[in-house]
Amino acid sequence: MINKQISSPAEAVADIFDGATVMVGGFGEAGSPIELIHALIDQGATNLTLVNNNTGTGEVGLAALIKAGRVSKMICSFPRTANSTVFPKLYHSGKTKLELVPQGTLAERIRAGGAGIPAFYTATSFGTPLAEGKEVRTIDGRDYVLEYGLTADFTLIKGIVADTYGNVIYNKTARNFAPVMAMAGKVTIAQAATILHPGGLDPEIIITPGIFVNRVVHVENPEYESELVLSGATYPS
Repeated sequence: MINKQISSPAEAVADIFDGATVMVGGFGEAGSPIELIHALIDQGATNLTLVNNNTGTGEVGLAALIKAGRVSKMICSFPRTANSTVFPKLYHSGKTKLELVPQGTLAERIRAGGAGIPAFYTATSFGTPLAEGKEVRTIDGRDYVLEYGLTADFTLIKGIVADTYGNVIYNKTARNFAPVMAMAGKVTIAQAATILHPGGLDPEIIITPGIFVNRVVHVENPEYESELVLSGATYPS
């Protein structure tokens, strides 16, 4: 087995290239890999397509990456929340594109991509603007919209504990999109507050097996988006 531990977030994201599609775990701040996102800002990759449930808050984490002008397109379900000011301004100015996807459809598109399923039909969005231009098929008297699976060049996720083989567990609902995103990324990078030696994790509690994770990096005291926003922090400061 391969030791997948990387020395720093900077090293972990060093090969993310211009134009890459990047999935980022998290539901709001829950499970958001702040340190990996900030390392990506420092790294400088641009023209990125980001896949996330939302567009971040304040001027840290995901929102900071968008503010830095690195994101050309967002694929998400909630482009605007109470504290999301960066993306709406860029979107309305035409500087960033948006592909709006219902949350359940987003999760299934990612799961399908990771499972090697190229497309599927769903009743969600039929008869709405989100279905315009998409193939529709009637099955057993009900209309369904064709949606395509999503994959990514890189996936960034946050666990609470991982081992050096890349097995990951999460802090309760902070797992959210991370397990399916890990499957859908060609290169999946996980940060974790604790890194254990092989055998340190009970196999029965592993959520994301190491086969889906390429790199793990130790972030002992991860920052939390809400605390940073409350303090008025920005990144870079």
